[in-house]
Amino acid sequence: MTREAGEKSGGVMIMGRSRNTNLKIFSGMANRPLAEAIATHLDIAVGQAALGRFSNGEIRVIINENVRGTDSYVIQPLCGNANESLMELLVMIDALRRASARRITAVIPYYAYARQDRKSRGREPISAKLVANLLTTAGARRILTMDLHAPQIQGFFDIPLDHLTGVHILAEHFRSKGLDKLMVFSPDAGGVPRARELAEQLGVSLGILDKRRPEPGVSEVINIIGRAAGRQIILIDDMIDTGGTISGGARALLEAGAEAVYACCTHPVLSGAGPENLLRSCIAETVVTDTIPLPEALRGNPRFTALSVAPLMGEAIVRIHEDLSVSHLFET
Repeated sequence: MTREAGEKSGGVMIMGRSRNTNLKIFSGMANRPLAEAIATHLDIAVGQAALGRFSNGEIRVIINENVRGTDSYVIQPLCGNANESLMELLVMIDALRRASARRITAVIPYYAYARQDRKSRGREPISAKLVANLLTTAGARRILTMDLHAPQIQGFFDIPLDHLTGVHILAEHFRSKGLDKLMVFSPDAGGVPRARELAEQLGVSLGILDKRRPEPGVSEVINIIGRAAGRQIILIDDMIDTGGTISGGARALLEAGAEAVYACCTHPVLSGAGPENLLRSCIAETVVTDTIPLPEALRGNPRFTALSVAPLMGEAIVRIHEDLSVSHLFET
């Protein structure tokens, strides 16, 4: 099949089903189920690699198959223990580079340290840039990621980066619910572009919560910009961490007369008391994607829905492999 024919037909599933032995998928330990789902979508097997720890905790990686001359993709969100996940990814990239893989792409569904993308005061690091440098030095020649906390992080890399968005997946879920009084709210001013994209896809109006942060991890809603009374509200963010911001926003909207509040995000970080905060919240349903595995306490709970990003990431991988446009996935 020619590249042009593949582009006209979507180009993705056809090549993904060809069992092209030059395309290899490897997985770290942070989210093995997602890597397996991506590999299933592409009709290939996850590459053979042994991952473990030495007795002193150092990471041990052995690639147990030939990768010489291959286009290899390492799937590893920087979640759970972000430091261990990052180091594991770096060691895997180094192992593949030394095994003569032709091109190594780091597939990072969730990019940690993204909240440290600038200096807001003296003597602070820009950790997001440091992570970019580490990945490049280890041997990554391309990055595939999803919904960066700060889009400008794309500019921290001197190698190509493809940035996917999960808004289309979230929009389809809410569209299927048949809600007729929907309105989208951003939990803060910084999230307005993301909220506007969801509102445009659903064809509904947009509101904003004006909040302040007296300290890290704590937020207070000061003002509600937009009429929430009688509406079914969707609060959207790129990530939910401790759950304080999204829970407080939902409470404020219900007090303002909202009929119901739904929350959604791409990355369910849910650190610390995050799961408990969401369980105690007044949110009708929290919708996330599987870039990060849901905590055990939330799995199977009808108030929590995890949508798969495997088809989207799988098609992006094959488009990269076949030198096709990744942005074409979102043009329709």
